[in-house]
Amino acid sequence: MVKFDLREEMQISRLLKINFKIEFLRNTNLKLLAIFFPIQLLFIFILKRCPDLVETYYSQSLFLYISQFQHFLTSWIPFSIGDLFYSALVLIILGWLIKLIRRKTKSLKTMLLEAFAFVSLIYFLFHVFWGFNYYRLPLHESLGISTEYSKADLLDYTCHLIQQTNTLHSQLVTEDSLKVDYDFTQKEVQNLVFQAYQNTSNTDLKITYRIENLKPSLFSLPLSYAGFSGYVNPFTNEAQYNYKIPTYKFPTTMAHEIGHQLGFSKENEANFIASIITMEDENKFLRYSGLTFALKYSLNDMYKKDPILSEVLISDLHPGVLKNYQEVQNFWETYTGPVELIMEKVYGNYLKVNNQPQGIESYSYVVALLVNYYQQQLH
Repeated sequence: MVKFDLREEMQISRLLKINFKIEFLRNTNLKLLAIFFPIQLLFIFILKRCPDLVETYYSQSLFLYISQFQHFLTSWIPFSIGDLFYSALVLIILGWLIKLIRRKTKSLKTMLLEAFAFVSLIYFLFHVFWGFNYYRLPLHESLGISTEYSKADLLDYTCHLIQQTNTLHSQLVTEDSLKVDYDFTQKEVQNLVFQAYQNTSNTDLKITYRIENLKPSLFSLPLSYAGFSGYVNPFTNEAQYNYKIPTYKFPTTMAHEIGHQLGFSKENEANFIASIITMEDENKFLRYSGLTFALKYSLNDMYKKDPILSEVLISDLHPGVLKNYQEVQNFWETYTGPVELIMEKVYGNYLKVNNQPQGIESYSYVVALLVNYYQQQLH
């Protein structure tokens, strides 16, 4: 009987020692992760000043292997793993907040350490899987084009787009007062955009897109209220699109998200790539989406420079083209509310943190790329 008690005490003692070691290792790992966070911030601060290194060793090298592996893991799954990942992330954060309020066994210090370590880990994975692309060489430098352009340059390009748009519009409808309707399923448009990337003869962009990984978002309704047409999940490298938007917007939205997926993280660059890929495709519906997409940015920019001239230019458009624009505007007005305003502020700050100092306004910078690229092609 005494031997049994001693044996039992020895087993309990061993278990306590093991538990102590596990807890010690756990706390040590948490502390290391937490300490790693400010080191990461310093590293990013330095990296922002070395775009050539990021372009050579990450965007054009390591990232290509990482993204191909991500596509291999997730492309065959019919639904968005990225959406589920974000759902799990939200649940984890909510669970942590509930534990923080009800905390009984853990101290506030321990819980804050856990939170800091968790943020550090997510921050690390975000950058390794995709986020370093924010600090790569600007696209205009890769293309060898300027970012400066005159009002005359903008006018010339806008007139070119109007002429191209009206001509194509006449080929797609029987009357110039009719808007263009897209009689395609979501999957058919996905295939068209995927083929547009695969078949592009544009050697300037140096784009390689081998595995289609484009999916409708499970959260399309929340995305609509937030004012988003789609997004790329950096942890899975899936391109998600909002399936509720008008079909007319599918081609450029999908092409935009694929641009992000391929490592062009900045909004202006993804918009530029979406414009070029769709405008240069042989499919007339894709071209129409691309032309009207680029034209919208050009007209908006002209309005800032010369409101009266922009109105004159708009009057040259076929009424049916304006109806396509109105179709999109009506859609977003349906979902306009406080959520969109909040998300616009949040996303604007996100862009500023990630090397896009103009925030939401950086979207208009796409005009500089479009105008100068057009000028380059003329000469």
